[in-house]
Amino acid sequence: MSSMERESVTLDDVDRKLLHALHLDGRASFARVGEVIGVSDRTVARRYARLRDRGVMNLVGVVDASRVDGAEWVVRLQCRPGSALRIAEALAQRDDTRWVALLSGGTEICASLRAWSARERDELILQRLHRTAPVVSVTAHSVLNVFSTARHGFEGPGALTPDQVAALRPTYDTGTDTLVDADRPLLEALAVDGRAAYPALAAATGWSESTVARRVQALRAADLLRFDLDVDAAALGYHAQAHLWVGVPPAHLAQTGAAIATHPEVAFCAATTGPTNLLVSAVCRDDRDLYRYLTERLATLPSIGEVQTAPVIRVVKRAGHRA
Repeated sequence: MSSMERESVTLDDVDRKLLHALHLDGRASFARVGEVIGVSDRTVARRYARLRDRGVMNLVGVVDASRVDGAEWVVRLQCRPGSALRIAEALAQRDDTRWVALLSGGTEICASLRAWSARERDELILQRLHRTAPVVSVTAHSVLNVFSTARHGFEGPGALTPDQVAALRPTYDTGTDTLVDADRPLLEALAVDGRAAYPALAAATGWSESTVARRVQALRAADLLRFDLDVDAAALGYHAQAHLWVGVPPAHLAQTGAAIATHPEVAFCAATTGPTNLLVSAVCRDDRDLYRYLTERLATLPSIGEVQTAPVIRVVKRAGHRA
């Protein structure tokens, strides 16, 4: 579905409450969500299917790759004119890319790579990309620390009340489990559909449904598995997105990253390796809103140095799925 079709989707308060609920607990039952927001479980299920099928949202399971001896990287590719979209489409086909976007004038690609091992990471970064003739340069940035998870714009009118948030936010006793190789089929299935039913997960793993349910619960309790709700920003009225590559003195990196993560315009903020050391994804209403963010909010932080701004021209893949 094209971005123009997604932009035509009108969200009401029930839709926004549902998105907020899934952000809090991606696997909350429709009955529980309906009880908290005051509609039937059938209404919740119908709204969820509509938002998913229209490309407004996608929900996937996410694991910290470093916990399985892997890593998360962000790669920037400079391409020859006319070749970037084809390369971005090829990257989007890969299972190890979570999102892929065309930036700037359409000659730059930015992609997030999560590898299960150093070997898988190196196979893509050191071999395949460098051997792709239209790629002029490749810069790889290791994600060292994530300061924020995504905001989606449902925090305003139509958002859940504090009591509703408390009722939906999951709680666990602290777990001590570790990830093992046998978990990989389960995690791969959840990376495709975070709300996959237990029978489907049992088929993917060869386990019983009860074993799958217990393992999902244990991994969540140990903070090894979380669920990422990716919402199309345009459907929420945000039409100017940009990736910002920010340079900050190392002594001020943690403080500055934490401060940026509180900005309502920021969907993602992480410390990375590379010439700059902060990657920020900003989502704004329009270009004027983006300009105000850069000049009136980001620029006021005392340790901000170099800022490279790359507008997002097209999102090719988001949250592990083609956009």
